[in-house]
Amino acid sequence: MTFSEKKTLGRTNLKVGRLGISSSFGAPAAAYEEAFERGCNYFTWGTFIRGRSGPMRSAIRSITAAGRRDDLVVGMLTYAHHAWLTEHFFVKGLGDAGLEYADVLLLGWFPKRPPQKVIDGALKLKEKGLVRFIGLTSHNRKLFPELAREGLFDVFHIRYNAAHRGAETETFPHLTGDDRPGVVSFTATDWRKLLGKRKLPHGETPLTAAECYRFVLSHPAVDVCMMGAKTLEQMRENLAVLDQGALTAEEMERVRMIGKLVYGK
Repeated sequence: MTFSEKKTLGRTNLKVGRLGISSSFGAPAAAYEEAFERGCNYFTWGTFIRGRSGPMRSAIRSITAAGRRDDLVVGMLTYAHHAWLTEHFFVKGLGDAGLEYADVLLLGWFPKRPPQKVIDGALKLKEKGLVRFIGLTSHNRKLFPELAREGLFDVFHIRYNAAHRGAETETFPHLTGDDRPGVVSFTATDWRKLLGKRKLPHGETPLTAAECYRFVLSHPAVDVCMMGAKTLEQMRENLAVLDQGALTAEEMERVRMIGKLVYGK
């Protein structure tokens, strides 16, 4: 089975392509639109400090103008860590993208549970109909099971790659069942460290980005693997992963071996 079929994003019931598209890498609008046509409909767009992309904004406007807003899943990121600032920049981001609502509001980079005022502010936006679901990004793998028990968050963005595999034991086993939050993985290439030759034994070739994405998507707990591209050509290279399937046992062994070397333990 290939990765071309969409998957349900946890309890949100949103149908999403297996590769998510980040706005932070500078790809042109045509690249985002081509990815959307290939079924990659989960877009994350920054609203504050980082990730606000003019080309992705153009692509979102083009897709919605074509009457396909219901096929698009937009996650709006905020790094404000303050309820009023979150709402201010979130609403401004909606206006910039020409959207009446976002599918997911992603509270960005929290090492621990967000302050209650921030959570209440996000829930207020949900009550207003400006956002459908609330999500959170963090590097703290043990935080997600704690928050899942509260039932307030619908989507989790979790760091997971061949070098950082702690989520396999600390997070994924605790996010199960029909009512689990959606699971989105980020940094599949470990900020390109997995693509380099450093630390590899003589004669061993580095991983490709495709292998990194396939490693992540091979785990059944992952709904979406985020990826980025700087050019249309890079986007097309990434999209080729959709025509492939899970890693074989031999491929998995190699990827895990290189991941262990890159991690350094």
